[in-house]
Amino acid sequence: MARIIGNHISLEMFVLWMLEFLLAFLVFYVLLLPGDAPELGFGMSGGPVSGLHVGTVKSAAMLGFTVGLTSVAIGLYRPEICLRTRHLLVNSVVAGVIGFPLILLVSLLTQIDPSLLLGTDALWPMKMLLSWVLLLFGTRLVMRIVLRLGLLTRNVLIIGTEAQAVGTTAAVAALPRQAFEIAGVIPPGAADTLSAAGLRRQRIWAVVIADPNHGQTALAPLLAARRGGVRVFSDIGFREQQLRRMDLASLTADWVLYADGINPGPVARFVRRAADIVLSLLGLALTLPVLALAALAIKLDGPGPILYRQERVGLQGGRFTLLKLRSMRQDAEADGPTWATLDDQRVTRVGAFLRKTRIDELPQLFNVLRGEMGFVGPRPERPHFVDQLAAAIPFYDDRHYVKPGITGWAQVSMPYGASIDDGRRKLAYDLYYVKHRSLFLDALIILSTVRVILFQEGAR
Repeated sequence: MARIIGNHISLEMFVLWMLEFLLAFLVFYVLLLPGDAPELGFGMSGGPVSGLHVGTVKSAAMLGFTVGLTSVAIGLYRPEICLRTRHLLVNSVVAGVIGFPLILLVSLLTQIDPSLLLGTDALWPMKMLLSWVLLLFGTRLVMRIVLRLGLLTRNVLIIGTEAQAVGTTAAVAALPRQAFEIAGVIPPGAADTLSAAGLRRQRIWAVVIADPNHGQTALAPLLAARRGGVRVFSDIGFREQQLRRMDLASLTADWVLYADGINPGPVARFVRRAADIVLSLLGLALTLPVLALAALAIKLDGPGPILYRQERVGLQGGRFTLLKLRSMRQDAEADGPTWATLDDQRVTRVGAFLRKTRIDELPQLFNVLRGEMGFVGPRPERPHFVDQLAAAIPFYDDRHYVKPGITGWAQVSMPYGASIDDGRRKLAYDLYYVKHRSLFLDALIILSTVRVILFQEGAR
């Protein structure tokens, strides 16, 4: 579990989430505690914990977890925005507004008395929201001070030449947080002078081997350092873990042999397929009125079919027909397939709204039910564009080792791609997903998709 979290979530953001959840739990518990309670209700005086207080503990935990999960979904723990005041204010209010109805829904599904969640104070929902916002600002202020003081900064020692260290140095500079500092660069021949005790005295968190051949690098001291708690990375492995994308320039043809996501176990396959079916049926049930209104709007907006059927490339290069609500003019591709652009003139008035809100993607839930797509996976492209991209970008076809999805790691990690260069950047994230695919990463992507839809990130 620690390895999975370390691969997909930065350590400081995970610690921040845990801290805010615990503080939120305590705040909500105090708010929900009955006014005549003689103590905090944890049985500190030695007496038994009352049923009411046990219920209060459960309710406070549910509040903290639900709002915390909502905060993850709308991006409050993205390193690049988590300390920005304007984003924090907007996103924290959205988290509270979305989280509160979810809390009531969960309480009904789990048969917890809603009065324990709402309390007897009519202003309690507002107190909950304000408490959460103030809590976020307080912890983020502390985090900002901690980062500026370098208390969470991890020192990295690089083994290699200055030229070989450029990749790691650039990755550290690209990270949107003050997480790492280059402690030094030493030549491969000097690695035999390292010791676990010496590295710990210098507060070295990790050693990165930038020498691609490892020819002159002494392995015994590094193994001893690793046993002593110092992490050891290859240059490529460090960049992959911290940037959470693959380095396409360094890929070799055998990389797929180490891709865990290609051959998941039977339990993971069953759970993923069951989740696809449940989420698709639930999504269709909840959005049926939206689909009906969208279909009516498309019909009234102009001539043409409501549904748009388009051939796409799926698992192992197979072809299937993808379903979408039509958002462009009927003759949009009279001159052949072309990339969508910003302010594309082919998009209809209704289609512009459908694309921004991603409503046009809802019919793809039927593709998921039919097994042609998963809920999570690389976005399926059209054969015309696949041929273009595969000819220009090495390893492009490797993204087809897994089933395509409605949403994916590339969709939640970068803006919309509509060119060869964008396709190359997108592939770096798609192949990271192929290599590290897991149920945890799928859940993280689904949560992050909420943010993409709410804030219309990358919509065209």
